[in-house]
Amino acid sequence: MRIISLCPSNTEILHAIGVDPIAVDDYSDYPPDLDVPKLGPDLSIDLDKVEALEPDLVLASLSVPGMEKNVEGLEERGIPYTIVKNPEQLGEIPSIVREVGEMIGNVEEADAAAKEMERVLQLYREMGSEITPIDVYFEWWPKPIFTPGKTNWLTEMAELAGARNVFADVEEASVQTTWEEVLARNPQKIIAIWVGTKPAPLSVLEKREEIDGRDILILEEALFCRPSPRLFVGLKKLAYLLHPKTFPSPV
Repeated sequence: MRIISLCPSNTEILHAIGVDPIAVDDYSDYPPDLDVPKLGPDLSIDLDKVEALEPDLVLASLSVPGMEKNVEGLEERGIPYTIVKNPEQLGEIPSIVREVGEMIGNVEEADAAAKEMERVLQLYREMGSEITPIDVYFEWWPKPIFTPGKTNWLTEMAELAGARNVFADVEEASVQTTWEEVLARNPQKIIAIWVGTKPAPLSVLEKREEIDGRDILILEEALFCRPSPRLFVGLKKLAYLLHPKTFPSPV
């Protein structure tokens, strides 16, 4: 099948099940050796290029506000597409991978990838349950400050990695907050994963009030903010950084 992906997470799902798309959005950067036409930013896809490539299926997304425009354009032009689900929890990704595999005929590859993710989930759930959790604060946007809440996969990743998101009590996926509120929740570690920045500049964080003496981790957006199988790479990295004596070093 001639498949086009319109966002990085969809491209990474395809890679996990052994499929090379014929074109992708500008921000799809994994696998690093992917050499196919780029179709523009994920919020402003060049639909003329998409149509000219005559895809059998376009994998669209609504994971970021504004992507609706792409879907409307595909619909108007009669281009075959599907919207890949946007998960709230890490545990939803294996089923999404299976669904994509069924759509494009790579069922066995998708099932194998999903089973490996489920194995990692179970292993880290068991290992994480035996650890006294570290209170952590995730920041994925600095001004205004945004952090993940209860219904976000980063909260689940924290639990699996032997940590507790200090904003896990807020029933939202993304929470706008203030630095004063962050300090009031007294996290032991500050984890910066700024969306669209590679990576978050440590110099900015170090200038904040009462930051001295607090551990700061700077992590990659690609391993923590995209709803794809690479979140499991991020999980392994986070767990090892927080509890190196308990969790194995990620390969």
